[in-house]
Amino acid sequence: MATANKNLKATWVATVTNLDWPSVSSVAITDEAARVSKQKEELTGILDEIVAMKMNAVIFQVVPCADAFYASDLLPWSKYLTGTLGKNPGFDPLAYAIEQAHARNIELHAWVNPYRVSMNASDATIEELNNSSSDSPASVFKTHPEWTGTAANRFVLNPGIPEVQTWVSSIVEEIVTKYDVDAIQFDDYFYNETASSLLQDDATYQKYNTNFTTKADWRRNNTYSLVDTCHKKIAAVKADVLFGVSPAGVWRNKSDDPLGSDTQAGASNYDFAYADTRKWVIDGIIDYIAPQVYWPFAREVARYDVITQWWADTVSGTCTALYIGMALYKVGTASETEPDWTVEGGVPEITRQLDLNDSLTEVSGCMLFRHMFLRASQTQQVVDYLKLRWADV
Repeated sequence: MATANKNLKATWVATVTNLDWPSVSSVAITDEAARVSKQKEELTGILDEIVAMKMNAVIFQVVPCADAFYASDLLPWSKYLTGTLGKNPGFDPLAYAIEQAHARNIELHAWVNPYRVSMNASDATIEELNNSSSDSPASVFKTHPEWTGTAANRFVLNPGIPEVQTWVSSIVEEIVTKYDVDAIQFDDYFYNETASSLLQDDATYQKYNTNFTTKADWRRNNTYSLVDTCHKKIAAVKADVLFGVSPAGVWRNKSDDPLGSDTQAGASNYDFAYADTRKWVIDGIIDYIAPQVYWPFAREVARYDVITQWWADTVSGTCTALYIGMALYKVGTASETEPDWTVEGGVPEITRQLDLNDSLTEVSGCMLFRHMFLRASQTQQVVDYLKLRWADV
């Protein structure tokens, strides 16, 4: 049985578009040995910062766009390692990250984006996806074009196709089988659409729906089924590996559902991502949930305290652990709607947030989005405060 850390302090390390790791400059190094050395050095630097902060976990993105930061039999090597999709980077980043994290007593949660295939739908991207390096498997975009669609102007897998669910769960199974990860984490990208770029899945609905009266309910069942399948596969392979999800902060607004939170959030899990995250918690098909509560106390439409308390109440009495995703990226950045991020460098706001977390027995820790903001000039007052706060923990 997987047991969640009761005092988790983590950062997310995003690899998509080289946000946190590896650096764009390292990817440009033409000599393989020099590039590998640089990328390893950058990665251990990140882990050393986590240790210095007295934090104890890293959420490391290993499948950003149906590509891999590990030696996969299913996915091409990520282009964010070498600049070329499918090209062997000369080392296994996930294996190295696990080795180095565990040597520092840091948990490693392998972060998987379940459905995203690309960051845009340009002709250049189509060319890239269809012509990846032969060093590793071809992109699913090429091998199974019938599984993909366009949504939010990106190529995505169609969650309503049963074979897609099986394939995504097999990626999770591969990681857990081959690597000593402490957890698998899915992010908030389930059905991810924009008003001008909706996933065209009416035909999929007509083909595969058997017992749902609305497409919305059918979609929610598709995401439920994927999460449930992945949870079962992980437990069957390694019972001590956690399965977590980090959705957007609000499940539903009370105005849409009496069970929802007293918020007016623009994009709730249930209604926009078709992810019934509350049901996942109650049914126990995830080991932890880490809602992205990326607002301050004073943000009336989505108050930090209202949302965090709602999640604490939701997980109470369940087997699902609760971590709170916190908006390090907003700290110190001026905002008309959220001015508290810049008051005294954001320290009072972060203090209130952590104090609330600590006061709620259901909250088992926090995750900071994202790692490179620990190095940003505008966050340094908060970084110094966190070092002091966590020094003796």
